[in-house]
Amino acid sequence: MLTFLTELEATSGPAESLYIPSGLSLQEVGNLLEKVLDPQAIPPELAELAAASKTGAVIFVSPSQTRLVVPPFPIRAEYFARGYVVEPLCSLLKRNFRVALILIRLGAYAIGLSEGENLVTSKVGTGLIHGRHKKGGSSQQRFRRHREKQIEYFLTRVCGHIQERLKPHASTLDFVVYGGAQTTILLLQKQCPFLARLEGVILPPLLDIPEPRQAVLEKAARRVWSSSVIEWHNNEVLV
Repeated sequence: MLTFLTELEATSGPAESLYIPSGLSLQEVGNLLEKVLDPQAIPPELAELAAASKTGAVIFVSPSQTRLVVPPFPIRAEYFARGYVVEPLCSLLKRNFRVALILIRLGAYAIGLSEGENLVTSKVGTGLIHGRHKKGGSSQQRFRRHREKQIEYFLTRVCGHIQERLKPHASTLDFVVYGGAQTTILLLQKQCPFLARLEGVILPPLLDIPEPRQAVLEKAARRVWSSSVIEWHNNEVLV
C-alpha cells in the first residue's frame, strides 16, 4: 500500500485528495463530496461506499480516474487538498499500533496481541462442544441443555484467557479486532464483562476467519493492516 501511495504521489497532472473521517452519515459524506469535488466526476456509488466504511475513506480524483482507499484504521479528521496528498494516509499506515485479536468459533479460539504486524503474545486452544441433536423428544431437550452448558463453560474459559493475555495491556491498546463466527462473537461479548472495557477501539470484524489456529492468528495479524482500493475510470469500476 505504501508503494502504491508513493507511486500515486509521483503522478503528474491535476488531482484532488479528500480525507473522509469515520462515523459520517451517507448524507454528510454526499454533502462533503459535492462541496469539494465536481459532481459530474463523482461515481454514483462512491458516497455509499465511503459512508459504509467503519474506518472512513480517502478519495483521490483526477480528470479521468477516481480512487477510493478504505484504510485499516480510522481517519479522524476531514481534509481536502489539491494534488495527490498521501502523507496523512502514509503516516497512519506507518504507526506501530498495538492491536488485540480475538478469534473464536464454537470449540476453538485464538487470542493475540500484535505490535505492527508482529504477534508479541498469543494463546490458542479448543473446547469440547457437541453438535446439535437431530432427534426429537425429551432426549433432545436434555442434549440441548447439556450443549448449552458446554458452550457456557467454553466461553467462560475463553474469557479467562482473554483477561490473562490482554488485561495487562488494556490501557495501551489502540484497537481490538474480532474474528470468526458472528453469533459466537456476540455470545462471548455477552459472557465476558471485561470486553466492555474495550468497546471504544473495535475495528470491523473478520467474519471469514476459518477455525482459529496459530497460523490463522498470525495471518489475521498481518491482514488487519490491509487496505482496500476501488478504482473508477470515467465512472466505470476497474478494481
